[in-house]
Amino acid sequence: MTGEEYSGGSLDVPTLKVIARRAGTHPIVDGWAFQPDAMSPRRLELHLDEEQYSPSVDEVRLDIRWFEGSDYTVHYLETRDDGVWQCRWDRHPKPGEPKAHFHPPPDAASDVEPSTLQATHHLGVLFGVLDWITERIEQLHDG
Repeated sequence: MTGEEYSGGSLDVPTLKVIARRAGTHPIVDGWAFQPDAMSPRRLELHLDEEQYSPSVDEVRLDIRWFEGSDYTVHYLETRDDGVWQCRWDRHPKPGEPKAHFHPPPDAASDVEPSTLQATHHLGVLFGVLDWITERIEQLHDG
């Protein structure tokens, strides 16, 4: 299942707008847009500052879908010379797994781990993920 396939009900567009505005205050966020557009959004796309990444990373973004009822999917993607490196945080019912779970890198496939995000509020989730990405950037520079 990819983030695009999960249907947790209606998108919570007012919450996504708050997430977008607050994300813009973080030093690794370079901008944001609703995709495919603001009139009929399917996800919030955060553009991350590629200048902070090592040269091996060509493009980065964070896709967020927040649903009424507070389920979510947050999908991190790095496009690299050797393909796409990605992971995803989800909160939704999943048989046999915790409601809040993590699909680890490098492919965000069907493997599932309990989520390390302790927050349930949308801004807590956002900044928890942005902190994780900041640590990822540091790891890329150290490695």
